Amino acid sequence: MSEEPGDGVGEVGSVLGALADPTRRRLLDLLAAQDAATATTLAQWLPVSRQAIVKHLAVLDSAGLVVSCRVGREVRYSLRPAGLDATTRWMSSLAADWDRRLAAVKRLAEAAEAAERDST
Repeated sequence: MSEEPGDGVGEVGSVLGALADPTRRRLLDLLAAQDAATATTLAQWLPVSRQAIVKHLAVLDSAGLVVSCRVGREVRYSLRPAGLDATTRWMSSLAADWDRRLAAVKRLAEAAEAAERDST
């Protein structure tokens, strides 16, 4: 994939970087299971401090994977599924390229096998 401005490469990198951490992936799982949650609520489910949760949520927010909304004194976080769109498109394109390459290898292998059978 080329690195043209506006082609989503930076966004894909941010998302993949955010998803590289198991704690952040777990936070996304927890948020997927509920409508919205505070950092305090999320910290009850993970073996890290509330402050660490806030830092992880900031990374997820920066990558566009979560949104925050202040409700009174609380900040509630929820998923932003559209944050995965560019990454999904990139991965789908990559998978399609691999499928085409594997199909070409399969055709070559089958042709070589058929040629070998015909020569014997």
